[in-house]
Amino acid sequence: MSAMNGNLPEPRHRPIDLSKLSTLPIAEREHLVQRDHFGVPVDPDCSAGELLDSLPKILGADRLRALAEAIATARARGAHVVFALGGHVVKTGLGPLLADLAERGVITAFALNGAAAIHDLEVALIGQTSEKVAETIQDGRFGMVGETGVAFNRICKEATKGEKGFGRALAEDLARGNYPSRESSLVYRAAKAGATITVHVSIGTDTVHAVPHVSGADIGAASYTDFKILAGLVRELDSGVWVNVGSAVLLPEVFLKCVSIARNLGARVADVTAGNLDMIQHYRPKVNVLERPVARGIELTGHHEIMVPLLRLEALRRLAEKGGPKLLVPAEKPQVAKAAEPTSPRA
Repeated sequence: MSAMNGNLPEPRHRPIDLSKLSTLPIAEREHLVQRDHFGVPVDPDCSAGELLDSLPKILGADRLRALAEAIATARARGAHVVFALGGHVVKTGLGPLLADLAERGVITAFALNGAAAIHDLEVALIGQTSEKVAETIQDGRFGMVGETGVAFNRICKEATKGEKGFGRALAEDLARGNYPSRESSLVYRAAKAGATITVHVSIGTDTVHAVPHVSGADIGAASYTDFKILAGLVRELDSGVWVNVGSAVLLPEVFLKCVSIARNLGARVADVTAGNLDMIQHYRPKVNVLERPVARGIELTGHHEIMVPLLRLEALRRLAEKGGPKLLVPAEKPQVAKAAEPTSPRA
């Protein structure tokens, strides 16, 4: 009856009485932030080291220090440091910085997705890469550059010989072919420094899969060989570091399978530190890189072109304090099997 005449029932809840709450002295509370954690203003002409030291000892800045320390510790005791790269990392101009880390003996291996390999080859070829997709997709020109497609068809076919693999074939093509800007290539410089290079492709995801005369069989065989090479390297990752940079799905999935293969074959693969650097944190890197397969995961959120240079400097500083990188002993050094002619002809 009351609802029909417009009257409301009495409210079920009234404001709670807060006068009986218990409080505690501020001195008894545990605090996460203290003033000695705060950032310190530095002069505009400060050194890179002074800038890094000035960053707050909080959250992202401290995670950057932790990952740099893990990298330095791993290399100081001769363990692997592997960087897994998506295409955006090369497009944002970080190839020379990462190549420098390989030349200094800090990074021992790179796992690239197809896009990273494509951008690196184009940089070596003409010193430029990355097209205006929003424009070229309108009339079907997107991804249809002839020279890039021809080069990757040639490289994939060469990669199927013996157990050479995609990454090694790419590095050899860059070393022997007509690439005027090869010194800007991450793959060329890193391979020249002795780092292992692998390329991991999902067919249909890269521009070079949609060009004339492409061979899906060659792409698959080349990438599969590199998967096995990388799994062999992960068998030696005990006490090492894996850093995923800019790959949201493909390389985190590859890493998880490689860890499982290595452990299935009896490798310890323990005490591994993993990092994930990206503009946003995705599900696959979080669970398949930072959580499930490793002892410790460190996430750094931000633009690659800012985060990677800072991480490089901090890792180099910390490694210098530890006496520099310890070389992998010959039995542990990543190897790529010598190329051999296939036992049966390929179409």
